[in-house]
Amino acid sequence: MSKIVKNILIIVGILIVLGAMLVTPYNTMVKMDEGCSKAWADVENAYQRRMDLINNLVKTVQGAADYEKGTLEAVINARAKATSVNVDPKNLTEESIAKFQAAQDQLSSALSRLLVVVEKYPDLKANQNFLELQAQLEGTENRIAVERGKFNETVNEYNSYIRSFPKNIIASIFNFEKKGYFKAAEGADKAPEVEFNFD
Repeated sequence: MSKIVKNILIIVGILIVLGAMLVTPYNTMVKMDEGCSKAWADVENAYQRRMDLINNLVKTVQGAADYEKGTLEAVINARAKATSVNVDPKNLTEESIAKFQAAQDQLSSALSRLLVVVEKYPDLKANQNFLELQAQLEGTENRIAVERGKFNETVNEYNSYIRSFPKNIIASIFNFEKKGYFKAAEGADKAPEVEFNFD
C-alpha cells in the first residue's frame, strides 16, 4: 500500500470519526427541539380547553336572568385577544412567550371578575351546568399549571444541552437557539392581602 493511499485512508477515517461526533449531538438536538414543540403543543391544548370552557361558561351566564354586561364583554374581548396570540413552536423566544402569557393573564383577570360578579346571582350559582363548568375550569387551570411546568422542564433540558461545550458549537452551526420559559405573573412574589368581611 502506498503512502498516498495510507494518508487518504487516515484522512477518511478522521472525517468519519468527526462526522460521527457531529451526528449524535445533532440528532439529540433535533429530538430535544421536537420535545419542546410537543411540550408547547400540550400547553396550547390545555389553554384551548380553557377557551372552550370559557365560551360555554359565558353562554351559561348570558342565559341567566340578569348579568353585568360590562364584565361579560370584558371576558369575551379578553378571550378573543387570547385566541389571536399565536406562538410558532419553532420560535419559542422569551418575547413570544411573554406576549402569549400576557394575553392569557388578561383573560384570567377578566374571568376572575366574572366569577366574583356571579356570586350576586343565587340562581346562577345553583345552576348545575354552571357549577359543572366552574369545576371543569378549575381542573383545567391546574392542568395548565402542570403543562407549563413540564414545558419549562423540557426547555431547561434543551437549553442546557445546546449551551454546553462543545455542543454549543454544533448548535450555532445548525441554528439551534435558546428557547424561552414561562415566568410567574408580575406580583406573584407578594402575598395577597386577605380581608374578611363579617357583616
